[in-house]
Amino acid sequence: MKYVFLLFFLFSISFAQKNSHPTFFEKGNGNQTANYQEILDFYEKLDLEFETIQGLNFGFTDSGEPLRVYIFNADKRFDYDFKPEKAFVLINNGIHAGEPDGIDATMQLFRDLAYKKIKVPKNVVIITIPVYNIGGLLNRNSTSRVNQNGPEEYGFRGNARNFDLNRDFIKADTKNTMAFAQTFHAFFSPDIFIDNHVSNGADYQYKLTYIMTEPKRLGNVLGNFVKTEMTPAIVNDLKDKKVESTPYVNVWSGTPADGFAQFSDTPRYATGYTSLFNTIGYVVETHMLKPYNERVKVTYDFMVSTIEYADKNWEKIKNLRIQNKEQYEANNYYPIQWKIDSSNVEKITFLGFDGSYKKSDVTTGKRLFYDRSKPYSKLINFYGTYKPTKEIKIPLAYVIPQGQWKIIDLLKHNKIEYSRLHQDTLIDVESYKIVDYNTAKNAYEGHYPHSNTKVASTNKTVAFNKGDYLIKTDQLGVKYLLETLEPEAIDSFFNWNFFDTILQQKEGYSAYVFEDLANEYLNEHPELRAQLEQKIKEDKAFADNPDAQLDWVYKNSIYYEKAHLQYPIYRIVK
Repeated sequence: MKYVFLLFFLFSISFAQKNSHPTFFEKGNGNQTANYQEILDFYEKLDLEFETIQGLNFGFTDSGEPLRVYIFNADKRFDYDFKPEKAFVLINNGIHAGEPDGIDATMQLFRDLAYKKIKVPKNVVIITIPVYNIGGLLNRNSTSRVNQNGPEEYGFRGNARNFDLNRDFIKADTKNTMAFAQTFHAFFSPDIFIDNHVSNGADYQYKLTYIMTEPKRLGNVLGNFVKTEMTPAIVNDLKDKKVESTPYVNVWSGTPADGFAQFSDTPRYATGYTSLFNTIGYVVETHMLKPYNERVKVTYDFMVSTIEYADKNWEKIKNLRIQNKEQYEANNYYPIQWKIDSSNVEKITFLGFDGSYKKSDVTTGKRLFYDRSKPYSKLINFYGTYKPTKEIKIPLAYVIPQGQWKIIDLLKHNKIEYSRLHQDTLIDVESYKIVDYNTAKNAYEGHYPHSNTKVASTNKTVAFNKGDYLIKTDQLGVKYLLETLEPEAIDSFFNWNFFDTILQQKEGYSAYVFEDLANEYLNEHPELRAQLEQKIKEDKAFADNPDAQLDWVYKNSIYYEKAHLQYPIYRIVK
């Protein structure tokens, strides 16, 4: 009898262990997601009970809460002052807190790794940010995601200060972004980054779509590998798990049957930012109209497939990351503007629903309608390749005057290496003048950003002061430097309004005073007077505008302030 009781007792312990730590999602009806405190409590229990899991804080977020990060390492080592011979995979959740699929899926993933319910990777360290947009998750509701099928309650897209965090990775207006950068670089810019989302847009059969960082932007060596080897392997592994997937359906008018293009994840976005440090990035986009429990499952499946691939191929991934950097050496050309290569079309099999237009019951117009009783599988056009439209030659270094402390602080926070001038120094540099730009008429994420920026460059000798910063491009963060410091790059610091003070003249003139001085100046510089007279002959509008003529003389004289439109960061090219 005692033996039977002992067996029953041991079986009960074993059963309890196998079923302990159910997530809030698993205990619910399949359409419910955990709140922030429930998420923290869950991970803290795992941290307490398992030596393979550890939680850490990395800075604070705009909500006032610290950014909590959890790490799984089968070797039970968490002293990352050294770089272990393993791949690092960073999983980010809840950047849009109304899209919680990854939050619940990653809780299951860490629990299953801890209990060895799934294969535990020997060659991968897994890091997760359980909730990135903490302020958004604390702002729970059940109405703001009007296009989404569950869960019953969820967080809000904007963070505690109403920023969309997935537009903030370059401008870094939020504490969340600064904490993310601290996390990212603490783990040596992880080898693979996964950002879990839920889609908007078209209707189709897939539960899971994904954004793979555009291969050419990632870099030829690493990008070709991700496109031709890694992503197909993950997609095939998902197919073995009965999960069909396709590139993110980037369709906002029309239907997918017309074809669609690869999403352009510029550096303002999470994977655009991580790619600047040669990190392979994936955005998981589950389909908004599929049941919540199914979306959580396929998010889990994607993460497991990616981790398993990294476990088998970790050495190759690390070696390719090193090789990829060679593309970005000084004097090579670097693309800073891109567009879809419409001549490069891939045919992909797409699982969709028949889409058509019918009379609206709400408005006087027609509305798009997807008929789920008419599924289809057919070849469509996928435009997955971008081509550069503007390139710059990579300089040897940049020189940044120490007065640009806001820029310098961001470079330091992103682990950019630098030195400082030990004395006042004359340096031959390439200098930019801003010659044209457009400015947004409507506010966008706290800014009125610029676009279509154009510069003119000149070579000159500039006097720099002791303490000014010398930033060499021969470093891991070279792409970050190029994308932020080159004004014409789409997400440059200039385009994000960091240098708007140079766009305003600080000094001017009274016309009646300057008139006499202008005449004297033209007499002393007859070649300038000849240019003025020629311009008057050729340009009628200019000829009819005396104020414009006087301003032209002013801006071509020594009296015109040097700081106006002068970009205050300089390039060393030889």
